[in-house]
Amino acid sequence: MRKILIVDDDQKTRTLLKTYLEKNQYEVRLAHNGETFLAEFQRYFSELSLVILDVMLPDTDGFALCKEVRRRSNIPIIMLTASSDETDRVVGLELGADDYIAKPYSPRELLARIKAIHRRSGAESAGAPRYYRFVGFTLDSIERSVTDASGQLVALTGLDFQLLKYFVEHPGEILDRTVLCEQTRGRDAGPLDRSLDVQISRMRLRLNDTGKQPLLIKTVRGAGYVFSAEVSSSHA
Repeated sequence: MRKILIVDDDQKTRTLLKTYLEKNQYEVRLAHNGETFLAEFQRYFSELSLVILDVMLPDTDGFALCKEVRRRSNIPIIMLTASSDETDRVVGLELGADDYIAKPYSPRELLARIKAIHRRSGAESAGAPRYYRFVGFTLDSIERSVTDASGQLVALTGLDFQLLKYFVEHPGEILDRTVLCEQTRGRDAGPLDRSLDVQISRMRLRLNDTGKQPLLIKTVRGAGYVFSAEVSSSHA
């Protein structure tokens, strides 16, 4: 049974989510502020499959907690943000969150996002190559890791890894925003949604592809993005 840790300062919301998610076969741990969240995270982080962070908390904020979680782990993170505040969403993604959901939301919508993240992080085809290699980097689709030419791990969130994996599986193809969002988030992006752009900018930074003319992930104006590096793949 997958274990989820949720921090929210509203007791009614916590109780509702716990009841709903447990009915859908999840084990749920709850925290009402940042202090209790960090204590629960420290105790259970090796068992957790996902954490859900409310942005507004009485003793801290979800951004600080997101940063701390990402410092310790690559566990998937969903941020709960104000419905009209794009800044919250962008900041959360820049700090390493994997997805966000705007308030007000229904437990059913949150469940769908949770399932989508678990599906993306766990669904690897048995017949697909394990390793993808490009300009000194190696992506391991089983370990869900990326290493550079020196063998050092590249710090990527689960959502970053999923996006990069989709790129290396389709090198040289122009991939539009709709396709990329559907493949990594399970939904389309609205015309004002900058989350994909933020994610790609962050990934370029992680891969040292930050020049005025990026060499790995190129922007095709009006069309989308293309992964332009040569990619080789193998099962071993």
